Amino acid sequence: MVFLSEIQLRTSGHRDMHDLTEQTVQIVEDSKIQNGIVHLFNIGSTGAIGAIEFEPGLQQDLPNILDRLIPPDRSYGHEQTWHDGNGHSHLQATWLGPGITLPVRNGKPVLGTWQQIFHLECDIKPRNRTILVTVTGD
Repeated sequence: MVFLSEIQLRTSGHRDMHDLTEQTVQIVEDSKIQNGIVHLFNIGSTGAIGAIEFEPGLQQDLPNILDRLIPPDRSYGHEQTWHDGNGHSHLQATWLGPGITLPVRNGKPVLGTWQQIFHLECDIKPRNRTILVTVTGD
């Protein structure tokens, strides 16, 4: 069986993080699937999804390290082509990835005690995001 749903987000721009855990748990519950997988996918090339302990320190640390590794103030090839100021946004989102797949057991996503699902906005301006959630199993 396959169950599809969406999570809609409005972000405030670069470095904005959202906890998607409760919405994902609800979608898995709504799917009635007991065992299988749940996959979340950010539609768009400048947003990322992953798992982290969603607490204020890490909400600062993750964007900080990304800005040190892939700084917003550099001249990237994307800038030379589009001149839109978000070359780093594409690279940061690619580095983390657009999606995550989790096991589903007994009707719930399997996560550790200190593990939550997050969305990170890497783009420089606010965005309306659609996260496609696919639950597969029986």
